[in-house]
Amino acid sequence: MIPDIGRGWITGMRRASLRQSLRRGDEREPLLVRYGAAAWVLPAGFLVIVALVGQFTGPSIQVGNWLLMVPLLAAGVSSPKVTAAFGLLVLVLNRWANASMATTELRTEDFLLGVFAVLLAIFISVVRARARDYVLHLQSAAETTRQVLLRPIPPRWGGVEVAARYLAADVEARVGGDFYEVLSTPHGTRAILGDVQGKGLPAVSTAGAVVGAFREAGYHEPGLDVVASRMESGLSRHNFLKSALGDHEERFATAVVISFATDFGSVEVVNFGHEGPFVIGPHGVRQLPQEQGSPVGMAELTGSPPVVSRISYARQETVLLVTDGVTEARNRADEFFPLRRCLERIHADHSDGISPSCLLRLVIDALLDHTGGHLTDDAALLALRPLPVESREA
Repeated sequence: MIPDIGRGWITGMRRASLRQSLRRGDEREPLLVRYGAAAWVLPAGFLVIVALVGQFTGPSIQVGNWLLMVPLLAAGVSSPKVTAAFGLLVLVLNRWANASMATTELRTEDFLLGVFAVLLAIFISVVRARARDYVLHLQSAAETTRQVLLRPIPPRWGGVEVAARYLAADVEARVGGDFYEVLSTPHGTRAILGDVQGKGLPAVSTAGAVVGAFREAGYHEPGLDVVASRMESGLSRHNFLKSALGDHEERFATAVVISFATDFGSVEVVNFGHEGPFVIGPHGVRQLPQEQGSPVGMAELTGSPPVVSRISYARQETVLLVTDGVTEARNRADEFFPLRRCLERIHADHSDGISPSCLLRLVIDALLDHTGGHLTDDAALLALRPLPVESREA
């Protein structure tokens, strides 16, 4: 068993590595594509170890047979060419190890066993290389989809500071049903964050329909109630189309739409059954209205659209919107991530206000500490704060 101190050190190093990658906006690479051109170091190191053992114990058939592990190890991390090179080198060394023992007969079957092991290693390496290329192709396609659905947002956009982060639990796909968007419009800066019911490509398709409706209506419509109605209509048409194509499962999405007034003295909020945004600033931590209306796509069940709430807002305050991948993240004791308590601790250290980028960094650090670096669901985070007047004019 690993001692508690050693286990704690390993866990701490793992979390630190995750924090660094997430701050850069990266996710952990899957094993098939994690090792690059330097992967040959691993089988080379094992080869050196076997050679040193043979040097100190004297050449033997056992040491020579251990050399056959080198190309098999190379097959798991290196290209077919590198694996073949290690295989050829091992056959030569193996033959030399057997020949160096005067009392040992150089049997043909031993040599054929080595050749078979090398050919098997090359075959495994070829299969792995094809699987790696397939994974890279999937990542490229998913990344393209992600760029369309979650297009990059400038750090200063529409008179506000913006920080956004998408944490994918499925690192091979890197995209799911969580979404966000920020618009600079003639009616003020507007933002949305939400989560689609379900997983996989249907969830991505549904998220695209909701975001597309928001991008169009959020820019042109002066009233946030009209924007909400257009989003509902857009998802209804999407569900109708999917039904005509044979997918009879109607999907919905929880979401929050927030609109900053042009003078940034207030905000309007429409909540489609989602966790209410948090506001952190000089006056402490507060939560905006939550779960006031039905999710997008379910207005027919309630008969009325969500309520538009107007709330006073201070310029030094930062708004934080998250999906349930954050609020429902659990630790080993099956406890939910205490987001509000986390924000209150952050406020104690930043009582004069905090920038969106710094807030997301601290929240993500706390989230990884709580979960041990393992997320079971995708998570999206979006933070916004009005820029000072002089910065907006510049």
